[in-house]
Amino acid sequence: MSIVVTMEIAGYAVELATKLGASYADARLERVRREAVLVKDGALERVRSEEEHGVGIRALAGAWGFASTSELTKSAVEGAVGAAIGMARAAKRGRETKLAGVEPATAVSHAARKIDPFKVELNEKIELCLEADEGARADENIKRTSAAIACEQVRRVFISSEGAHIETDCVLTYAEVFALAKRGGVTEYMEDIAGGAGGFEVVRAFDMPARAGEVGRKASALAAAKTLPRRKLRVVLDPDFVALLAHELVGHPSEADRVLGREAAWAGKAWWAGKLGERVASKLLNVVDDPLVPGALGFYEYDDEGVPARRKQLIREGMLLEHMHSRETAVEFGVEPNGNMRAQGFRYLPLIRMSNTFIEPGEFEREELFDVPRGVYLRGAKIPSIDSRRYNFQISAKEAFLIERGELVGPFRDVSLAGVAPEFFASIDAVASDFEMRPIPNCGKGDPMQTLHVGNGGPHLRGKALVVGGR
Repeated sequence: MSIVVTMEIAGYAVELATKLGASYADARLERVRREAVLVKDGALERVRSEEEHGVGIRALAGAWGFASTSELTKSAVEGAVGAAIGMARAAKRGRETKLAGVEPATAVSHAARKIDPFKVELNEKIELCLEADEGARADENIKRTSAAIACEQVRRVFISSEGAHIETDCVLTYAEVFALAKRGGVTEYMEDIAGGAGGFEVVRAFDMPARAGEVGRKASALAAAKTLPRRKLRVVLDPDFVALLAHELVGHPSEADRVLGREAAWAGKAWWAGKLGERVASKLLNVVDDPLVPGALGFYEYDDEGVPARRKQLIREGMLLEHMHSRETAVEFGVEPNGNMRAQGFRYLPLIRMSNTFIEPGEFEREELFDVPRGVYLRGAKIPSIDSRRYNFQISAKEAFLIERGELVGPFRDVSLAGVAPEFFASIDAVASDFEMRPIPNCGKGDPMQTLHVGNGGPHLRGKALVVGGR
């Protein structure tokens, strides 16, 4: 079925929804192509190649109704529209849903890529993964290894009853290497990833065999490393650790539905609800959410409500300035919508989601952060444990080093950073001028759960918190 015909079907869905009583309706038509290669323990584990298409239809009739179909025929779309309208009417209770105004856009968005990953021979991807997997086996202590390459192309048409017509074409490419080591009763793992809105140049720049070798050596060394005692002291965090910190402690609590308490049933609230315009951190902390960062995994130019993407200054000099909004929450806060509604695909209703959320670089040289009598340097983040308000947190590091009079001693394993978000943010006393954006391909939210690709990052920074060592 041609794209022209399917676009006509999407337009028909919107027109029918308004005829059936929707005050507003939109349709997201998608054609998705995916390819993935996974090698584990020296053998090809899986090759996946798939394509799918479908349309998701939102209808506002006092409340929201949503339905989708992968069958792009007139009768199937009529059934989906009828279901969406029926759900909206059944869900209508008390307060009527209102949408902030937005200028209907007519646009074509094409994310830049240099090398089409779908034109790279499958054998080349398999051989690259096999080579990387072999390189990860640094010594006899490595017990598990893997290497993976994945790519996805999403062609989307967004049509609304207000007259918006937006066509987007984006390719995402991702690579990962992993090694697990075991020495005696100690098991440790290391991984490294690359990903972004771009083509196979993302994989080639990553240099999978070299990164895999480093991952294997680090995993083996960590399995033989000691742990640190529990203590509160100065900590220096690397950009990889800062990326997860920005994701969990700033990104999620900046989503307006969480601020309003509407995600509370799914462990989604925000400790700084009602604190817009107040100081929540050190003057050195500046945090941004920006979908327009070229090449980042959370790149897009229009969200799934047709709102133009823009840069948002969530925190400036420690002051909480802005949240991420839908058209609906923008009305409630009395602000303009800022383009953060996203869905995993046509089968899902869009939710407020972060895009590329990062801590901005500061003015300190990286080396200056280590100028402390005693501290701990945490490199790479592994597992977060955070309460529903994003207030109390504990995030484990991939590896840690003691800082003794500016010199690094280590590595140490099984080390976590624990603290209270406002206290830790207030303790930040140095932010470096370096910067790194990291890909997170599986950010989860909602019920049913939706996983989305985002970018997170930042520079090295220094603060004070409790360092929790292993037993």
